[in-house]
Amino acid sequence: MEFIAKKADIATLSTQCAVVFCKDGKLMASASHLDTEQNGLLTHQLSIKAISPTAGSHLWLTLAPTKSAKHSKALLVQLGESKKKSTDITIEDVRKICQKLASTLNSAKLKDAAVFFDSALPASGDCTLEKLAHTLALEIERASYRFSLKAGTKNTPATLKKVVFVATNSAETKTLRNGANTGSAMGKGINTARELGNLPGNICTPNYLAEQAKQLAAGCKKLTTKALGEKQMERLGMGAFLSVSKGSDQEGKLILLEYKGAAANKAPHVLVGKGVTFDTGGISLKPGANMDEMKFDMCGAASVLGTFKALVELDAKVNVVGIIAAAENMPSGGASKPGDVVTSMSGQTIEILNTDAEGRLVLCDALTYAERYKPKSVVDIATLTGACVVALGNHAAGLYSNTQSVADALLKAGEETHDRAWQMPLWDDYQRQLDSNFADMGNIGGMPGGSITAACFLSRYTKKYPWAHLDIAGVAWHSGAKKGATGRPVSLLVNYLLNN
Repeated sequence: MEFIAKKADIATLSTQCAVVFCKDGKLMASASHLDTEQNGLLTHQLSIKAISPTAGSHLWLTLAPTKSAKHSKALLVQLGESKKKSTDITIEDVRKICQKLASTLNSAKLKDAAVFFDSALPASGDCTLEKLAHTLALEIERASYRFSLKAGTKNTPATLKKVVFVATNSAETKTLRNGANTGSAMGKGINTARELGNLPGNICTPNYLAEQAKQLAAGCKKLTTKALGEKQMERLGMGAFLSVSKGSDQEGKLILLEYKGAAANKAPHVLVGKGVTFDTGGISLKPGANMDEMKFDMCGAASVLGTFKALVELDAKVNVVGIIAAAENMPSGGASKPGDVVTSMSGQTIEILNTDAEGRLVLCDALTYAERYKPKSVVDIATLTGACVVALGNHAAGLYSNTQSVADALLKAGEETHDRAWQMPLWDDYQRQLDSNFADMGNIGGMPGGSITAACFLSRYTKKYPWAHLDIAGVAWHSGAKKGATGRPVSLLVNYLLNN
């Protein structure tokens, strides 16, 4: 998708569709100009209540040809009615309006459109013109995503290829451009994560993820990547990771990405993604119902690759390392058994009490590997526990951290992008649930506080740097009729990296 910001007016800009706005029963400036050109067409539609007063409602208009007409269609979008004395448009209003507008434009078989951002559109408050442009560009990118592997059908891309954000002056042009650039980059990153998450496990294998990292790096001089195989990981002592990957015919991979956009002496942020490309549960086999959704167990890895896609698009001035722990969890004759004891890269021993608690086993070695980067912060992202879904549902990711300033920054990033997280306790009181008679720790702590004890397990491998853990099991995908990956928490991560 191409986004262009330029100064123009509705009388001179040529486009397939002019998007204009109304609020409180009145036309905004560009809509009013179009109304004059069309002999009162828009005011007539308002007078007969052809458009609902609900924010985000829209009305398609076929325009009469005139000597000066530069477009044949217009889309009149409702900003809503003021319920308070203030006429401010909040960011929540904007998000809902932009989602509806993006869906409408992407389903209209248009090749291009122009959105007329009249100066008065974002009145004040928490909705700035840049946030408005950012949100609309992100939602247009997200709405353009298509996925299908059905026989006899084509994965037909959206027809919309170009959107012009129209400003009324030069200062607004720069603001709109900045907002559109960051929004578009985040949207592309989200769609990258969605695509990887939606692919089935027989396509999206650990090696496939490694190849996707290579392809991403191929077009960017600031990004390099490599993948460690099982022999290399064995030499490093990654016994916890290998206890999972050895049960599969697919070789496990530790995929490393290094994005160097800032000065070499600036410590990088490190993102660690759980990339279990299919999770049967291993010997502790999962029930068959809904097991197909375990292809989504690599959505942490997908979010890391999606975040790097956004960084590349933005040419971001940051240093970031990505570590993806990619493996399948299968119940072969070589798979780990409940009761096995393995030694992690850190030297700590682990009694595997349940082979379906495999995510923390691949992650703990990846977190130890992260030490060599002397990171500013480490954030791991994982579809780790069903217990987190029980605790928080499908709206917020669970957030744990050993450094409150990191937690605060991630919470703020989530609020600003509406990709929210909720901080959970990481108290020492929970650590005793991981006690084992035969090793330094067990890999599960029992049913009470399952998401918390999983985070406690990971915390034992993160004592040398500021760390946070995002349990995204509830937010990484939708089930049911709208089943599919969401691309979360790419927008949270990008915002965090750009601002910290």
